[in-house]
Amino acid sequence: MTTARDEPLDVVGVGIGPFNLGLAALLDGVPGVSARFFDRGPAFTWHPGLMLEDAEIQVPFLADLVTLADPTSPHTFLNYLHQHDRLYRFYFHERLHLLRREFQAYCRWVADRLTSCAFGHDVVAVTEGADGTWTVRARPVDADGAPTGPDVTVRARAVVLGTGTAPVVPDCAAPHVTGAGAVLHSAAYGDHRDALLAARSVTVVGSGQSAAEVFLDLLRHGRGDGRVDWFTRSSGFLAMEYSKLGLEHFTPEYTWHFHGLDPARRDDVRERQDLLYKGISADTSAEIYDLLYRRTVEDDDPRAGYRAGCELVALDPHDGRWRLQLRHADEDARAWHDTDAVVLATGYRAGRPPVTDLERIVEHDARGRPVVELDYRLRRRDGRPSTLFVQNAELHTHGVGTPDLGLGAHRNATIVNALLGRDVHRLPVRTVFQSFGLDGLSPVPAPADHPGDDA
Repeated sequence: MTTARDEPLDVVGVGIGPFNLGLAALLDGVPGVSARFFDRGPAFTWHPGLMLEDAEIQVPFLADLVTLADPTSPHTFLNYLHQHDRLYRFYFHERLHLLRREFQAYCRWVADRLTSCAFGHDVVAVTEGADGTWTVRARPVDADGAPTGPDVTVRARAVVLGTGTAPVVPDCAAPHVTGAGAVLHSAAYGDHRDALLAARSVTVVGSGQSAAEVFLDLLRHGRGDGRVDWFTRSSGFLAMEYSKLGLEHFTPEYTWHFHGLDPARRDDVRERQDLLYKGISADTSAEIYDLLYRRTVEDDDPRAGYRAGCELVALDPHDGRWRLQLRHADEDARAWHDTDAVVLATGYRAGRPPVTDLERIVEHDARGRPVVELDYRLRRRDGRPSTLFVQNAELHTHGVGTPDLGLGAHRNATIVNALLGRDVHRLPVRTVFQSFGLDGLSPVPAPADHPGDDA
């Protein structure tokens, strides 16, 4: 094992997804700052299982890695287009939203330009030292995760955890997600796409954009005599909120407002906001409907179906196929559905970071989640200033904008300023027209106690 350098780095990033890559890009060129970012993958990847040909990201191109914090950065998407002679093509393309494949290509271009990014290094331990610095141990690995050399150890004054999310599957399906491909999470769809397109019948379970994209891809490219079904326990196949007034929830001001709420109130508020970040793109919804419409011009059977309000309660092998037991919420009744393959588009949860004694170091809320400060630090139990930061693990404290690419640059600018103790990046004070609380209004006095009540 290599020994840690005597002088600690200013910051080490664990994981290189879009958010930590954006942090590395914003730190690039800041004088006197030393940074290192590690990721186990051999190169930058982003949702590889859903890298479908026509899939677009759900935010405009300005929500790249850096523009909304520093539009003068050399790492903007527009500069990527310029360097690849694609600027005029993009101009005539007249689309605000990027193809997911192009966004990944742009991110890889940025990653290749940054000497602070080290791919093929799996961080196996992050340990706090007696002097308050962090020791980060990374293991060089190949594309399959096998070690290729001695561990690399570095010390850092601060660590930013961008360890991403892990797929979630229903308990009844978990024993059958074996990697063989007949039952799989949508995150692995691309790895098994050819077999699924050739199947006689495929069933998609779940709601949201991933489920819709898989369903649409199977409709477009599956075998002509095959069948595709889609079930969700949600109340409907509803479009994501994308009005201009609704989009103002994905701004620093709403983040500040949400973070300032009582922790118990935050969960109540967020439970009513699913369509702000969990719905289906209106374009994808329209494409699905239009495709089914065209299929039924001469044949009334589209060889496809979708039902809402259906919860998956059991999944078992049956006569060489898979049998789903579904409970319909409105009817409070159950039914069977048989299929050859199942794609579970059932969401993700925050991954566990490899920090030794994390529960002892970090304060947790009543539901066991880490408490995240407004500047994205994990709050310490001992009350000392924290030097652990998180990316995309603060939905419960910062609200619906947490996973949104459009707030990534602002979060990273906030982290940079907090890391360095000065305003390297100017943060906007006002970005929306609406107000989210009662600030600026005259408060109504609390009602006086009723005469005769005990004091």
